[in-house]
Amino acid sequence: MRNIRLNIAYDGTKYCGWQIQPRDITIQEVIEKALSKIHKKKVDLIGSGRTDSGVHADKQVANFVTDIDSIPANRFRAAINSLLPLDIRVLSSREVPLEFHSRFNAFRRTYKYYIKLADVGHPRYRDFCYLVRRPLNLNLLNDLARELVGEHDFTTFAAAGDQAPTKIRTIYSATFYPEGEFIVFKICGNAFLQRMVRSLTGTLLDFSFKGKTPEDLRFILLAKDRSLVGPTAPARGLFLNNVEYPED
Repeated sequence: MRNIRLNIAYDGTKYCGWQIQPRDITIQEVIEKALSKIHKKKVDLIGSGRTDSGVHADKQVANFVTDIDSIPANRFRAAINSLLPLDIRVLSSREVPLEFHSRFNAFRRTYKYYIKLADVGHPRYRDFCYLVRRPLNLNLLNDLARELVGEHDFTTFAAAGDQAPTKIRTIYSATFYPEGEFIVFKICGNAFLQRMVRSLTGTLLDFSFKGKTPEDLRFILLAKDRSLVGPTAPARGLFLNNVEYPED
């Protein structure tokens, strides 16, 4: 038996997130079907974590166990891609120890949220950024974002149905900065709750528009009250940018 790690990128526009759903098409399901065709039996794919419906990935990490010894580990990339739609691509494949688990071994995850400042959105960007028609105060946004760094209970920013046993997460960095034609919110943490990044993004933007202070953000973070947050930013601007492991 061999354990194969995949680095995967995808356009999540047409999919109901990463994790398999009873009635909706997902990224995990599509890749598992490709693996099952190669193996001629069902193969389970383990992902580093969920992404919501419509969210994209620059680098999602997943692994599966195979009993095929005729395919070199690095050739699984081409074999799987030949069976995938073009909006899902395996970027690399390699063998890892059998104990490697893409979810439990990950120690740091990074998301990037893309914001486009314009009165009219260009069609090429419609599925990959959030169009904002008001100027942004990056100094204020970064003052607000700094309040997120550290270990906190993020109950305030979790989706109502989030089933995580604890809402405590550690954020290592959170920054707004220009990147080409976009303003990017980049946030890195040990893990994230369901819709947490989108809720944080929407709230930070809303607070900046209203001229609220870091103390205001600190108050709602400590309140653990979902009703105090701003609008949730749309999924289309969010990318899972990187997942990191000790062996990397």
